[in-house]
Amino acid sequence: MKKRMIRIAALVMAATMSISLAACGSKPEQKSSNENASEGETKEASSNNSSSDGDKVITYWNIGTEGADKQALEYAVTEFNKNTKSGYTIENVPTQNDNYKEKLVIAMSSGECPDMYTSWSGGPMNEYIDSGFAQPLDDLYEKYGLKEQYMEAALAQATYNDKLYAVPTYNVSLAGIFYNKEMFEKYNLTVPNTVSELEAVCDALKAEGITPFALANAPKWTGSMYFQCLAARKGGLEPFQKAVAGDGTFEDECFQYAGEKIQEWVEKGYFPEGVNSLSEDDGQAKQLMYQETAGMLLCGSWYTGTFSSDSPEFYEKIGWFSFPKVDGSDADASIQIGTIGDQFVSFNCTGEKLEAAFECATYYSSEGAKELMVEVGKIPPTKDAGDLVTDGVTKQILDAATEASSVQLWYDQYLPPAVAQVHLDTCQELFGMTMKPEEAGKKFEEAMEGYLADK
Repeated sequence: MKKRMIRIAALVMAATMSISLAACGSKPEQKSSNENASEGETKEASSNNSSSDGDKVITYWNIGTEGADKQALEYAVTEFNKNTKSGYTIENVPTQNDNYKEKLVIAMSSGECPDMYTSWSGGPMNEYIDSGFAQPLDDLYEKYGLKEQYMEAALAQATYNDKLYAVPTYNVSLAGIFYNKEMFEKYNLTVPNTVSELEAVCDALKAEGITPFALANAPKWTGSMYFQCLAARKGGLEPFQKAVAGDGTFEDECFQYAGEKIQEWVEKGYFPEGVNSLSEDDGQAKQLMYQETAGMLLCGSWYTGTFSSDSPEFYEKIGWFSFPKVDGSDADASIQIGTIGDQFVSFNCTGEKLEAAFECATYYSSEGAKELMVEVGKIPPTKDAGDLVTDGVTKQILDAATEASSVQLWYDQYLPPAVAQVHLDTCQELFGMTMKPEEAGKKFEEAMEGYLADK
């Protein structure tokens, strides 16, 4: 347990310490025993309640601060508070994406944690579980018949050590390229099938004074999508899987290729000036699309909701395509990078409070929630999604997910947090031209080796 808490605490070193512990709430008045089923150990689970009737308030942290995310995540809270007979009330506490990650890490490292919280699954979620901040949910899934609702891939990403520890919420999110259809038509450009064809599109846009890719890489994860897509298209998923297991290396040629290609594109001017200082949370990438000074944007498919809610008129101009294959590579081009469920709710409470919190999460698979998700450009991670989606772009994304031989969770979520941070840092340095691909690969591999040695 001590080693696990050290790992959680180590995350704080990577977080921006401008968020004070006070922002995470006060220390709980009461603590309950929280079973860590993966190891059979127990620890105290803290409830972050601000109400004087704290026992009946369930505090829920998430990233639903604006737009489609806000609508989708708030839906379950509103419906639960209106309909529940449990006697509990959900207190919704949304925080902006990147600040949220820091806030959650700091809360856990100090032994505090809300009753419910969303995460992106993968390595961080597994660390939270190992440290005792999440409950196994198989019995509740069974009681509420929830397992039958979700796609198998969504349930897989909510599972750790063969137990379900989270509930998927509101989207099938894949990395893909959004593009301005009117711009493509104006300059006689076609959707590329290969990286060389993509580069030809970029060169044509550059010749017209248009930045090929809108990218705001201050948070680092936005730029890492390029690295992940290039590596997967060059070598498939096996090199990544082997490197994570210790049977391969992050100095493999597919990772080298990804780093070299990023720097080649930086030199060619495919990205905005000062790309590493631009803020995704402040909307600086999407503004380049709206101003039509950029022609394409590689990001998660949640951008369908962003574009359609910001400007339905502009959304009419938007098309989407899966990241193209690498010329001469035999890697499976149906592989996708992303999440099937997007945000996953875990629970840091027990007994009837846990069941009430879980009841709230069941509303994400309700008919009303699914209708809302489709309306705001989301793809419900449920088995009936194909019957619900009618929007052309969204249906194209769902088809890509359905046809994929596999969906690789984002590196920064799949990897152990300390290794993920090294990946993000070195990736940003690649965009900044301050680190060579060979050095980035070496640092990435050293971080993985260090984690495995300490495991």
